[in-house]
Amino acid sequence: MTSPCLYNSEWDDWYMDEEKLLNEIIGKENIVRVNHIGSTSVNGLLAKPTVDILLEIDNHCDVEEVIAILEENGYICMAKQKLKPLNLTLVKGYTEKGFAKRVYHIHIRHFGDWNELYFRDYLKANNDVATHYGNLKMSLKEEYQYDRDAYTNAKSEFILKHTDIARNMLNDKYKK
Repeated sequence: MTSPCLYNSEWDDWYMDEEKLLNEIIGKENIVRVNHIGSTSVNGLLAKPTVDILLEIDNHCDVEEVIAILEENGYICMAKQKLKPLNLTLVKGYTEKGFAKRVYHIHIRHFGDWNELYFRDYLKANNDVATHYGNLKMSLKEEYQYDRDAYTNAKSEFILKHTDIARNMLNDKYKK
């Protein structure tokens, strides 16, 4: 697992470049919304240098075609759940020699009311919570260094608690 590091403003540029590419190769007509999510989207937050992107596609979009297009453009499909709700994860920047300069995780879903958007917005608006979250990630890093799933699970209670607060505070702004 890559160690968290201090926020890098280049991550916003990486996101913008990848969003532009996604719109070009998948087609804006198939994309409902694209968002920079995860720790690299929050200024000041400790983060692994991996840009997470939530790509929400139209319900009528051909999912297999989207996967094929992304694979042709350097992505590797890591997880595929096509049952409702759609949840695909593809990665880019993983090489035989380690990570490339730019690493991406694309989370593909149908348009919806996703927790990641609320959690991101809440961290951006609450520096103290973002700092606490960064400290939590650092405290878990060593214990779960070789178990990404356990690391993610260990953060879940904190994330869900603050996502619920954010949903109430933001009046479910991402609902359809």
